[in-house]
Amino acid sequence: MTSRSSIKQQIQRVREQAIVAAVNRLLATKGYDAMTVDEVAAEAGMAKASLYKLFTSKEELAGAAMVGVLDRALAFVDGLREAAAQAAEAGTPARPLDQLKAVTRWAMLTQLEGEMPSLPAQNSTLSASLQSNDAYMDRLIALSNRLSIWITEAQTSGQLQAALPPELVLYTLFARACDPVVALLKESGQYTHAQIIDWVTSTTFDGLATVK
Repeated sequence: MTSRSSIKQQIQRVREQAIVAAVNRLLATKGYDAMTVDEVAAEAGMAKASLYKLFTSKEELAGAAMVGVLDRALAFVDGLREAAAQAAEAGTPARPLDQLKAVTRWAMLTQLEGEMPSLPAQNSTLSASLQSNDAYMDRLIALSNRLSIWITEAQTSGQLQAALPPELVLYTLFARACDPVVALLKESGQYTHAQIIDWVTSTTFDGLATVK
């Protein structure tokens, strides 16, 4: 590889990263349907024609952003797994329920910081596009598998209700990534991020009823 081609590839990667970051912000604030390619180009600071040289459609742009957030989620989960393995070696194993809570808190914090793309509606064109996106599906399955292990362990050890279908628990955790309650509490301006995360984590895992 020549030095010139290497520099060209680096420039292309930087441009792709800028575009994906712009898409991520717009998906987080406006959602897929309201987002336009013109807005993405403006947000990324480049001409629309230059953007189309790297991404051919609005669906491809959104897919790249969704892949990116799944990569970050997987990195966070893998960090938790590594820390748990080290803790187990030291004789202080981590509880699977605490791992699930940590992932839930991370997802909500990412949303509060405006970095979590809104999940597509089940019957949307984006949802159909993502289902045919191998990079997205591979990461989604990998993340689901990692979380499902903790869910099963938490149910087996009595930390979560064993009668609940594991997929219900999994979908509940995924829903926290785009929970409208989180957004509404943020928009009110009355509460800190820490308060919102603590309250929604508590209601997610403990419910709304008073503990007797």
